[in-house]
Amino acid sequence: MNDARTAPPTAALPLPAAARSTRRPDLSLGRALCAMVTPFTPAGALDPDGAQRLAEHLVAGGCEGLVLSGTTGESPTTTDAEKTTLVRAVREAVGDRASIVAGVGTADTRHTVELALAAEKAGADGLLVVAPYYSRPPQEAVEAHFREIADASGLPLVLYDIPGRTGTRIEPETMIRLAEHPRITAVKDCSYDLLGTQKVLAATELAYYAGCDEQVVALRALGASGYVGTAANVAPRPFRTLLDLFDAGDGDGAALLQRRLLPLVEQMTAAGLPGAVTAKALLTDLGLPGGPLRPPLRPAGREAADALRAAYGRAIDGTP
Repeated sequence: MNDARTAPPTAALPLPAAARSTRRPDLSLGRALCAMVTPFTPAGALDPDGAQRLAEHLVAGGCEGLVLSGTTGESPTTTDAEKTTLVRAVREAVGDRASIVAGVGTADTRHTVELALAAEKAGADGLLVVAPYYSRPPQEAVEAHFREIADASGLPLVLYDIPGRTGTRIEPETMIRLAEHPRITAVKDCSYDLLGTQKVLAATELAYYAGCDEQVVALRALGASGYVGTAANVAPRPFRTLLDLFDAGDGDGAALLQRRLLPLVEQMTAAGLPGAVTAKALLTDLGLPGGPLRPPLRPAGREAADALRAAYGRAIDGTP
């Protein structure tokens, strides 16, 4: 007889809260965010009108937030004034239909604070702050860097963990300590450290965003809030659909779509060219604002451009 007297001792024990649900509450920044390119004119100047048209297109395609002046936004080559102008232009275009997260991270804490305050004044809803690069500070200094920025601004901070570019990891233990700060609320995860990601998700209420397009469904299943996507520049609707399918309980459908998008993701982010290069190549083909790249980045060559077009056709249109 299978009753309470013969059941295993652990059967009646309630699951811990963390085990009952892997979902994290969605923040006001949204779930589906695009790491938007920065459009330039043919002469190489900032193109605010183009940025507004692209932002409108992305929001119409399902993006709930736009991340400006990040890696894909060529932030190392834009001036402080251009970054502020970009935030103002996009805010004017999208109004309150999408959140705006401004990339303000630099290798200089003082400069980052200045950019954070300027972005807040220009109308940003949040700040994307990368780990200080080049100087490779120890974790104690990394933590102090983020705390100083969070103390200076009233906006929520998204920690941007991308050690492959910065040379400096935001270690999981550092994130767990930083999560105690009321304005450090989220992470853009490009660490490729699934164990570390799960440790932080288990120990904090930080909202995690997949920063690597191939991990959107996997991290959502583990409790991430969504993604900040590069390929979303050219495929906003399919990436939004990944989350919608998963959240509607169709995990198999979400996984199938993720696999269908994989060749496009590979060509855009893992085939040897930066995402800004590949995104702008496809945006040009699609007749959308993007424009040239700023050196040292150069346009995709013919072979790479052809591979991008083919991958896009297969992923979006189903063409062979």
